[in-house]
Amino acid sequence: MRRIIFHIDVNSAYLSWTAIEYLKRGDEEDIRDIPCIIGGDRKSRHGVVLAKSIPAKAYGIRTGEPVVSAIKKCPTLRMEPPDHKMYARYSRNLMDLLRSYTPDIEQLSIDECFLDFTGIAHQFATPIDAAFEIKNRIREEFGFTVNIGISTNKLLAKMASDFEKPDRVHTLFPEEIEEKMWPLSVSELYMAGKASVEVLKKLEIRTIGELAHADPDYLEIHLKSHGRLLWEFANGQGDDVVRSEGEEAKGIGNSTTLSEDVETEEEARKVLLMLSESVGGRLRKAGKKAGSITVEIRYATFQNVSHQMQISPPTQSDSILYQKACVLFHELWNGMPIRLLGIRTAKLEEESAPQQMNLFDYLETIQETQKQPKRKDEKHQKLDQALDQIRKKFGDDAVMRAAFLKKEEKDPKEQG
Repeated sequence: MRRIIFHIDVNSAYLSWTAIEYLKRGDEEDIRDIPCIIGGDRKSRHGVVLAKSIPAKAYGIRTGEPVVSAIKKCPTLRMEPPDHKMYARYSRNLMDLLRSYTPDIEQLSIDECFLDFTGIAHQFATPIDAAFEIKNRIREEFGFTVNIGISTNKLLAKMASDFEKPDRVHTLFPEEIEEKMWPLSVSELYMAGKASVEVLKKLEIRTIGELAHADPDYLEIHLKSHGRLLWEFANGQGDDVVRSEGEEAKGIGNSTTLSEDVETEEEARKVLLMLSESVGGRLRKAGKKAGSITVEIRYATFQNVSHQMQISPPTQSDSILYQKACVLFHELWNGMPIRLLGIRTAKLEEESAPQQMNLFDYLETIQETQKQPKRKDEKHQKLDQALDQIRKKFGDDAVMRAAFLKKEEKDPKEQG
């Protein structure tokens, strides 16, 4: 029996989850039924659109555009602030429900995941029957809707879930590619960004089918390795392994699915800095130090790779975690576009535990002390503690690294 994979994607997750919370507290108006967005501030007109309702979409409002632009398109637009703690709670509930079917789940982001249906196929008449059961159960138990795409690999399952929305089940099996996918514009292909689409148009390639029949070597001349990747996607080639993360995994980490693929080491370092601050803060809050660190990369092909190193002595410092993460990334990255970056720490110990150093650690410490009477680690510790206090009092965005001010970062796109 061939492998069957589901891609499950929450429809307008941030807005749907917010709408449900408001209805629970007694609001009579469902913000999903009116022009409404999540994100930004009406008074200051700052921020970007993180999620939008279908009526807001009718005004031409797009996810990721500045709030000031959205208000011009729809002066009566309702705006609601994001609540990431609430989103995390809904995401956990969703994943718990899905794990009641199978543990073979690979979570891509807070509102989307892959589910390997192969091992439970014998329990259902067809994959479509199973998908409808899951979809309808989510709607009835939680009040929000999902799209489910079904295929033999992750790429095609994800493409299928992006077909007509919301609250739909779609298949895109290899034998359906010619009929369902090839007539679509190349802009509909996963990983085909605006720049790539413009190049393809100049090459007179306008549909996914035309891309699939193009010469991959010719595409590489104009789009480098990304051209061959798009050709493979157009032909339905993709990873078919769902990598579930064991519940028993020990450690503290964080990862982020990127709104646009990272293609340079400079961009990746900014993401690693953000993740290092997040993981360091969680370590300090838990009163732990980490003795090892792992950097994880998920490429646009859905291929996952990781690299680990020991940390001696164990640390909870943002700066040290960032330094180690950059070393690991440099050794690991193969230059392909990156879909997800993550940092995970393990070998945790209490922050009050005495540090045991080997001879080399001791000599290095002596050298550092002679160079700089005031130890770097002490400076890092005091700085991290001060930043923790500021963020605790004024919010996570109260302090921002200068690195993030050099170039405006785009907010993550709403999934679905």
